[in-house]
Amino acid sequence: MTARRGGFTIIELIVAVAVVTLLLGVLVPALRGIKSGSRSAACISNLRQMSVAAQGYALEHSFFPPAIRYENDGAVTNVSWDFVTTFDGRLVSPGALWSFTDDPGAVQQCPSYHGPTNFSGDPHTGYNYNTTFVGGEGPFMSWGWENFRPGVRYSACRRTAQVALFGDGGISAGVANKFMRAPLNTVEGSLPIVYGGGQAFRHQLATHVAYLDLHVAAAPGPFSGTLATDSLLAQMDYPRNGFLSDDDRCYDPR
Repeated sequence: MTARRGGFTIIELIVAVAVVTLLLGVLVPALRGIKSGSRSAACISNLRQMSVAAQGYALEHSFFPPAIRYENDGAVTNVSWDFVTTFDGRLVSPGALWSFTDDPGAVQQCPSYHGPTNFSGDPHTGYNYNTTFVGGEGPFMSWGWENFRPGVRYSACRRTAQVALFGDGGISAGVANKFMRAPLNTVEGSLPIVYGGGQAFRHQLATHVAYLDLHVAAAPGPFSGTLATDSLLAQMDYPRNGFLSDDDRCYDPR
């Protein structure tokens, strides 16, 4: 005779536990996939709104917003595309895109990124902007600023469907960046800086990119860049982070 406990046989209890375990094994990954898919959809929506905002800025000013410039009116201020901060890390005001975006604080936050701040004083966002060819980046000089590059003119962009405007930023393990840089080092003159401007493949091993023609897609990769060295790839935390192409074809709109 089979022993019973609380109205169930031991065999029935074993079968019930096995069935529940099997169902959990199926449902938990499915629920995780749904949650991840929801975050990916929200990220794509954010990037699309950011690209529309940048296009609005470009149409009004004839050029895309500068990535960053430094001002010194008694105290150094970092004027970036997303936020304005003091050099010692205090948040001063919103950046160039805010007046072109509804609820910009939410739009500029990747739902899958919860790491450290991108830049001293900034709220963490997880997104970066094509600094090398679209935005302008002013080099910081000790006690002086020079060679500031303004954003590219909207009319100068030709390869709009192939060239990135914004994307998921990744600089090292679990850390984002706000300046997207092209791998061939044609502008920055410093490979460590270039390799600090990669993309994070955080959405189920994919990275999201908003292109100049306003479409947003998951980009293939990661690419290591033709100038890669072991130390540069270790700095970047490749392949968690990487480039959109080995050359500059995904970055240069000319």
